[in-house]
Amino acid sequence: MSADISAEEAGISWKLTALVDRTAAEAALAASVEDAWDSDLVMSAHEVEADRYDPINAGLWRIEAWYPRRPDAALREQLDTMFAGNAPDFDLEKVEPQDWVTLSQQAVAPVHAGPFHIRTPEFPADPGAIDLVIPASRAFGTGQHQTTAGCLAMLGWLKTRGMRPRDIADIGTGTGLLAIGALKLFPTANMIASDIDPVCDEIVRENARDNGVAMGRRPGALHYVTAAGMDHPALKSRAPYDLLIANILAGPLIGLAPDFARAMQPGARIILAGLLTTQEARVARAYVRQGLRMENRIVDGDWSILCLRRPMR
Repeated sequence: MSADISAEEAGISWKLTALVDRTAAEAALAASVEDAWDSDLVMSAHEVEADRYDPINAGLWRIEAWYPRRPDAALREQLDTMFAGNAPDFDLEKVEPQDWVTLSQQAVAPVHAGPFHIRTPEFPADPGAIDLVIPASRAFGTGQHQTTAGCLAMLGWLKTRGMRPRDIADIGTGTGLLAIGALKLFPTANMIASDIDPVCDEIVRENARDNGVAMGRRPGALHYVTAAGMDHPALKSRAPYDLLIANILAGPLIGLAPDFARAMQPGARIILAGLLTTQEARVARAYVRQGLRMENRIVDGDWSILCLRRPMR
């Protein structure tokens, strides 16, 4: 890193920036996704395009990361691991005290995904789409990431196939965006959403209110619980489901395959996301072993969104 990181500065967030080749960027992003539940580091990357402002670095990838405290030896070690022992020299920038995940998601343009238009409150609605308003948040899932947008597109695809689910669960809901989107498509469904992070409770309630979705346990309303995987009495009592949504990480998706399969009724679908294309085969194999069959896949850049179905006996 190109700045002294020995002192602690409370209340200051930090932005880290570096230029790397595509292979290093993809490897680091994959590592950051796998470690997302255990790290305070939020990372993104994009290719540098040739223009008059930066003609020399075209083709390289700009890594940007946000960290909620002054970078230290532990972060240096984590970055070195993520970059296979060859971490680049990061430029460091102090950021005024604020929520660092929100910072990484500010000023994002609206996204179209299937029948949905996802935007922050600063942008106007699209009257020709199902409009969802999700502000930059402390939780994952504003629609900007390919995995979230891909899940919304997959929900739209299921709607066009004539699916009319009665019982839906969204595991790892984050902001609640996918649960809210599913209720917009299937307004009479029983919907339960969960996340391992307790902070999501307040965020989901706020986003449900702002999008005209009621909270509660009746059809057409959203019931939220804090839970890891399917480990909650409310999740278990609602089973079996005819639609499960799980936008989490490849490792947990593989580990939860038996629990998810048991919670699906015959003919049910499950949407899986949060996995890189390089992880797709391992994730799919875990669900095929449970008797599920691949029905559709969406690939967006380096990310895969899968839809599998449990046979009708």
